[in-house]
Amino acid sequence: MKVKMLSRNPDHYVRETKLDLHRVPRNYDPTLHPFEVPREYIRALNATKLERVFAKPFLASLDGHRDGVNCLAKNPKSLATVLSGACDGEVKIWNLTKRKCIRTIQAHEGFVRGICTRFCGTSFFTVGDDKTVKQWKMEGPSCGEEEEPLHTILGKTVYTGIDHHWREAVFATCGQQVDIWDEQRTNPICSMTWGFDSISSVKFNPIETFLLGSCASDRNIVLYDMRQATPLKKVILDMRTNTICWNPMEAFIFTAANEDYNLYTFDMRALDTPVMVHMDHVSAVLDVDYSPTGREFVSASFDKSIRIFPVDKSRSREVYHTKRMQHVICVKWTADSKYIMSGSDEMNIRLWKANASEKLGVLTSREKAATDYNQKLKEKFQHHPHIKRISRHRHLPKSIYSQIQEQRIMKEARRRKELNRIKHSKPGSVQMVSEKKKHIVAVVK
Repeated sequence: MKVKMLSRNPDHYVRETKLDLHRVPRNYDPTLHPFEVPREYIRALNATKLERVFAKPFLASLDGHRDGVNCLAKNPKSLATVLSGACDGEVKIWNLTKRKCIRTIQAHEGFVRGICTRFCGTSFFTVGDDKTVKQWKMEGPSCGEEEEPLHTILGKTVYTGIDHHWREAVFATCGQQVDIWDEQRTNPICSMTWGFDSISSVKFNPIETFLLGSCASDRNIVLYDMRQATPLKKVILDMRTNTICWNPMEAFIFTAANEDYNLYTFDMRALDTPVMVHMDHVSAVLDVDYSPTGREFVSASFDKSIRIFPVDKSRSREVYHTKRMQHVICVKWTADSKYIMSGSDEMNIRLWKANASEKLGVLTSREKAATDYNQKLKEKFQHHPHIKRISRHRHLPKSIYSQIQEQRIMKEARRRKELNRIKHSKPGSVQMVSEKKKHIVAVVK
């Protein structure tokens, strides 16, 4: 007589911990789980609380400069290599894996105003207060050789910024005008200007590589076309823009860091209204850099903090600060989208996690599954008041907190005054101006 028997693999229903806890098949019929939503809400609340408990973003401090860090640059071919320029003319190359300086160059006399790497990562360029542009090898000299630049270009005026083309052997500098240079020549291919003030920053578009943007001290943001060697458009804001950064995933989108404590995200096809105004800083915004995903950017401010903003949100999702960190001059997002570097006045470069509560190192499959599940739960209940309050709460320094309260009072007073003007004026004579259009003075084509 034959007896049919069921045969099952124990790995399918015994947990990895090898305890006598058997996996029970689950029926997903919603009528059998009347308390599923309350149960998931409690899990989401616990996940949000644990996220704040484990939020420890600060990783390391790269100490070695003898003056304030003025500029940072990434190596496009090496995640672990970072370059920094200081106010005493010194350039240092850092290894992030070992967290130490691997090379030091006395590049300029005075400030290092800008630093950028070649698109293939074999060399880098620096500009300084001594009116020179210098090209350096990424690898150090052989034993016994002196550190000498590959090329030196002596200019007529001080250069305040530099950026390299993303695909060709071309770079751009700015000062009294925007100059486009070929690496093999000592004279610029073309020079472009629109206005008479000094230009503080120039950036190439990473997608439409013939486009570049600059910002000047006369409150202008100017866009140029390298093929025609002419300026395209100009937008004038209420206050001066310190720098801009292009979105690496959307060719026409860029974000400007302004002196009026805000950041403005523009679509270059419609400059009369910004796509989004990002408000949270309480002092001038000095630098901005996009994540490689194009969904977020990080900003550095004079208020001694850095903030991470989603592109489509007006408020920051994260703020980083330490007791010793002074005015943050420059900031960069690493190419693997996991870390942020900031350079500040007190001679330190700091390394931060882009996601404050993320666990570093190798995760097991169960840890990954639990992390993904908790993330989905937090997204599902993110608008619930209790969870929203916990996830948004941040401890701030007293100086920033008091300035936020002051800004809130001033903003409310301005709004009240505007409403009173409309209320006591002839109907239609005073128009309500949206926050997006308030700060745009003019657009010139």
